[in-house]
Amino acid sequence: MNDTEFHQLVDIQMTKIEEAIDDSGADIDYDVSGNVMTLEFEDRSQIIINRQEPMHEIWLASKSGGYHFKYNDGEWICSKTGAELFSLVKTECEKHANETIEWE
Repeated sequence: MNDTEFHQLVDIQMTKIEEAIDDSGADIDYDVSGNVMTLEFEDRSQIIINRQEPMHEIWLASKSGGYHFKYNDGEWICSKTGAELFSLVKTECEKHANETIEWE
């Protein structure tokens, strides 16, 4: 994968996360600045998602820990846990928001 392909794939994933948050109605504020997306919750806790271009990875940091995702067979998969990025973002958002969040 070259850098252009990497950025296109990350942009698609970030847009998917933004749309899921918007559609869920959950009290989650998000901001994208450069290569970093910050999700902020009512209790001021945060989840940070950023693209790591040199490694062609997406990194996620939350109160549960840090995770590194590589693109594999159409999905962003955590090298440590095997979890899929979108599913883990939802799980982490539920932990931070302390509520069940409905999104596709």
